[in-house]
Amino acid sequence: MTTVQLPSVAPEVTATLVENLSPRLRKRLDAAVTKLGTRPTHRAGDTVTIAVDDETELRLHAPGGVVATADAITCGCLLAPACVHRAAAACAAPMADPAPEPADRPTPAVPEHASATDSASATDSAPTPDSALTPDSAATPGSAATPDSASSPEVASPAERAAADALWSAGAAVLEAGVDGAGAVTQSALLRAAHTARLRHLPRAAGAALSVVTLLRAARAGDPSYRTADLVTALAELLGTAHRVGTAAGAELAAVRGRARRPYSPEGSLRLYGLFTEPVVTDSGHGGVRTWVAGADGRLCTVGDVAPGGVGRALGVADRAVRLGDSALTHRELGRAGLAVSGATVSPDGRLGAGKGVKAVTARGAAWTEQPLAAHWETPPSEQAARALRSTSRFADPDGGDSDLLFLDVELLGAVRESGGTCLLALCEGGIPVRLAVADDDPALAHRNNLMLLATAPGTRLRIIGRLVPAPHPRLTLLACSHPTGEGTIDLGLDRLRRADLPDPAAPVHPAPPQPGGADAHSPLHLLERRVEQTVLAGRAALGMLGDVTAETRRMRRAGLPTAAGLLTALCASAAQRDRDLFGRLLPADTVGFAISWLTAARYTAAVAESLCAAAWEPTQ
Repeated sequence: MTTVQLPSVAPEVTATLVENLSPRLRKRLDAAVTKLGTRPTHRAGDTVTIAVDDETELRLHAPGGVVATADAITCGCLLAPACVHRAAAACAAPMADPAPEPADRPTPAVPEHASATDSASATDSAPTPDSALTPDSAATPGSAATPDSASSPEVASPAERAAADALWSAGAAVLEAGVDGAGAVTQSALLRAAHTARLRHLPRAAGAALSVVTLLRAARAGDPSYRTADLVTALAELLGTAHRVGTAAGAELAAVRGRARRPYSPEGSLRLYGLFTEPVVTDSGHGGVRTWVAGADGRLCTVGDVAPGGVGRALGVADRAVRLGDSALTHRELGRAGLAVSGATVSPDGRLGAGKGVKAVTARGAAWTEQPLAAHWETPPSEQAARALRSTSRFADPDGGDSDLLFLDVELLGAVRESGGTCLLALCEGGIPVRLAVADDDPALAHRNNLMLLATAPGTRLRIIGRLVPAPHPRLTLLACSHPTGEGTIDLGLDRLRRADLPDPAAPVHPAPPQPGGADAHSPLHLLERRVEQTVLAGRAALGMLGDVTAETRRMRRAGLPTAAGLLTALCASAAQRDRDLFGRLLPADTVGFAISWLTAARYTAAVAESLCAAAWEPTQ
């Protein structure tokens, strides 16, 4: 037998299978997931078979590549269907994207897996994040506003608040356990809460929960692409959005709910000019490309083609025709050409629709030095960074139209070694030293080789496009640049530079300036950030054993960060707090209070980090 990738499993299927396990089997689930991952598999049509042992096989039937029902996973062991193998297979498989809900589907009164009584008791009995985070509100959910008031803005329904409370509880359980303790059972609770939230038309919170599960799996599997900061961001988004469901009203509530479908509005006729094409490879196994274009007014839009397939598909799709009208241009060609589009539709984040009414014909493109494209490089870097920060903020509105791209004219200075590898140092307008990092380290893509070649040509002047990386020093991931010879442009993820394309390597080397605004050198904010990340990694108990943090808080106060010092003190005190009853027995931990302390600290560090990032882009001369 050979080993093949397991098909994707719908989140609600995984949740159902785990919930149906007995308490004894739940304790064995994580070990079963690990063991199953080492067993041989093979595919026959739509069915993937796993050899549990020499005599037992486990089958996953996935028409269309997705296991959509619990019955589609069958096992031949004696305990089936109540065995641990079916749940382990679902937990080991990639998570499928949720199916879009019909736009006219009515909102159910209560989740399918709970009765009306269960829903009411869950809402009324558990303490909620809303009352704790808003001191002026009443202690019961939903008291922030009354739906019966005709003049009041729309507020969340009881079913929505119950779904948000379930998401909060599941997210707080992750904080309590940490990555090491958040196994398949904890993840299953998140998946169930996400499924319920999606049925209650809360796609933004549901998406955040699924992101947390994906990152937890990556962390526990030792995925090299996993970053704790990403899990902190996803968990803070989950808890923050779940809290806001109960307190928001009107337009704010609509933003908190999010959209299950990306809306497209008619734009009539558009004249588009290609900028560049970037490969897209996701952690969920999807691959494709995204081509960036600009309208006559300078507005940025994208044309994408991303589907299951990974990096191999990303490289192949780049030379396929763009799915827009009857255009015969490939994505690579569109990145350097133009389009005239009639009947165009555009989403709030700039994605171009490809409906039947859209017509597109090839038109003349524009060089980066010609209008309307050249206007993007005329905006000062500090203004571009401020705009990009609004897009990359951990708590940005997902429907916001801001782009995270920066357009800079730079002079290359050479390679700089960092703890995470090597990056390229460049100097842009205003004397700002910028670190240019690799957008994707996959060896099949050209990013790494191109950046290393550019690092051998100090003194070279280039026009570049990069994606902002929020950091206390100016930093971008490099996506595209003008050709070093001055003719044409290079898509750095797809096109490969040659040494012959570079100027004489004997050009004078400019000394690398010191890194400005380093967190360790100037701001002790990292002391609080470290504790926020430590909570996610090791859970509440590890933070509660820290003991005295007076030295850390004193250092933050001396640096002018008294709020950070107070948040660290409150976070550690909340982690260590365990009350006892009259007989001296430990009472259950206050998971709500601890989650509130952690969320407050996470939101604060994100806001300060964004301020430091914006300040780093201010001109130095």
